[in-house]
Amino acid sequence: MRRKTLVILVLIATVLLPMWFVALQGEPPAEEIAIDQSVSEMQPLAGIVDVPNKLSPSQVGVIVWVALFGLVAVLVAVHRFMNRAVRPPDDVSAAADPGRKVHLPWLTGEDRWVVEYHAASEALEGLAAMGGLTVLAIVFAALFTGEYLTLARTQFFGLYATGMFLSLALLTVAYYAWFLPHLEVAEHRGHQS
Repeated sequence: MRRKTLVILVLIATVLLPMWFVALQGEPPAEEIAIDQSVSEMQPLAGIVDVPNKLSPSQVGVIVWVALFGLVAVLVAVHRFMNRAVRPPDDVSAAADPGRKVHLPWLTGEDRWVVEYHAASEALEGLAAMGGLTVLAIVFAALFTGEYLTLARTQFFGLYATGMFLSLALLTVAYYAWFLPHLEVAEHRGHQS
């Protein structure tokens, strides 16, 4: 593990551990309220993971902080994947063809030019990833719709919606990584008086 990553994790733990200790001193968990089973067989409170029925404001705050840090970690991982997994390393790009000029008329001008350009890899694994993610998004959308339109238990709405939106987000990531060219543009900027 890199030193910078370790320092960041220690700082996060230093902030979250006291917050979690304070949150544990909050309200005791409440008693579960369930549907009368003689009227309906639906169990909307049943789920895959046991969760508390009531959280104190302190506990909610800690959970929100953990979720935000988790989101930042996911964004960093996705960004690194998009920029490193299917792009050539920097030393390869510098040695590729330094004399080759790329002219994109809609992007270049007198004060703007393309510094680095790599065509999209369009690899077969990218097509497979996009196909699989498309099927996964359709499956989650069908499950979500089926859960809504039938008398099924409704506790999986969040799970299906999460799966659908994550599949769509990863589909965008896969498209960017494998099917969009990578380019860097430089531009002269000056203050005119």
